[in-house]
Amino acid sequence: MYDQDPSKKAAKPHHLGHRDRLRARARDGGLPALPDYELLELFLFLSQPQGDVKPIAKALLDRFGSLSGVLAASVEDMTTVKATDIKGRTKAVGKETALDLCALQEVARRVALEEATKRTVISSWTALLSYVRLALQHEPREQFRVLYLDRKNQLIRDEVQNKGTVDHAPVYPREVVRRALELSSSALIIVHNHPSGDPTPSRADIDMTKQVIEAARSLEIQVHDHLIVGRHGVASFKQLGLM
Repeated sequence: MYDQDPSKKAAKPHHLGHRDRLRARARDGGLPALPDYELLELFLFLSQPQGDVKPIAKALLDRFGSLSGVLAASVEDMTTVKATDIKGRTKAVGKETALDLCALQEVARRVALEEATKRTVISSWTALLSYVRLALQHEPREQFRVLYLDRKNQLIRDEVQNKGTVDHAPVYPREVVRRALELSSSALIIVHNHPSGDPTPSRADIDMTKQVIEAARSLEIQVHDHLIVGRHGVASFKQLGLM
């Protein structure tokens, strides 16, 4: 039997062997050397054991703007993302893949929380800021949280008090203080996000903070700070001289 004319052989898929090559590069050069889309591919390999996942990885980054944005996205939002491969076939992010990526975000959040609670909150301030950014910087709606602390300024509980719209989350100072009493908390830190991305405090933010401080003062509960999380930073009321 004669060999088939090489020019007539079917072309191999461009992604054939790509997974092995990418894993080898990760081993040889280290994970930090990989661009975001290739790092994302490594996780997608686990959720989608066959096929080319590079278009999906790039489509996710295009849709959500960054690796942190991808991981912070909801399952519902992720499953709206579609990509077209080299053969023109459309592939969507399935619910299982989206759930796997959301689980990765939760792992990162818990690791950051561990770092923030190893020491007193005051002495691990950088770790605390990293934690609140990870938890809130990509939230699409405003979320009001309270970090309750004990007498040694160690974190007792991080609680979501309320969720709102894209620019407002209702806050009830008496509820904040009541919960502090239930937890035997002697201090707290208020945290909320601005989905617009700009962490600059609004007049309403300043007024609400004063109300919480007044309600807490009457019961000898200290309000250490109010942190507003934006997409590219965190504003501290204490550093801004607003409390």
